[in-house]
Amino acid sequence: MSEPGSRRGRVHDAEGAREAILNAAEEVFAEHGFDGARIDVIAEIAGYNKSLIFHYFKDKLELYAQVLRRADKEINVLQRRIFDTLFEEEVMADASRFKALLKETVGEFFDYQIKHPRVMRMVIWEMAEGWQGYAKIMSERDREDMMEFRALLRKAQEAGLFRSGLDPAIQLTLVVYLSMFYESFIPLFQMLLPDEDFSSQTVIAQARDYFVELIATGLVVEPPANRARQKGSET
Repeated sequence: MSEPGSRRGRVHDAEGAREAILNAAEEVFAEHGFDGARIDVIAEIAGYNKSLIFHYFKDKLELYAQVLRRADKEINVLQRRIFDTLFEEEVMADASRFKALLKETVGEFFDYQIKHPRVMRMVIWEMAEGWQGYAKIMSERDREDMMEFRALLRKAQEAGLFRSGLDPAIQLTLVVYLSMFYESFIPLFQMLLPDEDFSSQTVIAQARDYFVELIATGLVVEPPANRARQKGSET
């Protein structure tokens, strides 16, 4: 269904216009943060006037929220699969399976940040600004998801799968975000070591493997079979 629009006086598709506005908003929010982003710049990049933006989005905060929610939908697919796997009791009783699931999770989140660098830059802006934007748009559903995730990870912790007694949801959140910042550091690495190509597929694959192994080994106790092999090699 089409409706009258203002993109150079032509008729536009409503869904296409909304998507173009979200794409432009993501670009501007990633570059300038929430406070620094200007609606007229977003309109210029999208190719539509400000009045059309406010036709779809009540204000800048709602536009910002929708950009983040769009990213959340993709991440939630991954999170839901993790939840469903954690509900399987045998995962909680098997350090090897739990560690394999954690490796897969870290790897997929790493892949996400490589494919969506602008979303990660928005996250960095949020961190710098004390998560004020998130505080304004966070819903009760977000809190419920976190509590569900925390309860499942607590079971893994009670089963002795985590090395630390720190809240496992906090542990996993911190280390997964650590892995997701690689892309943001590439410009710095490039300045320090200009002869290297840190954005090449080879180096990115190496970085992915590094984070997967580092995080899984740091968080999860070594499976009994591996510990037995290590002891055997020491004798």
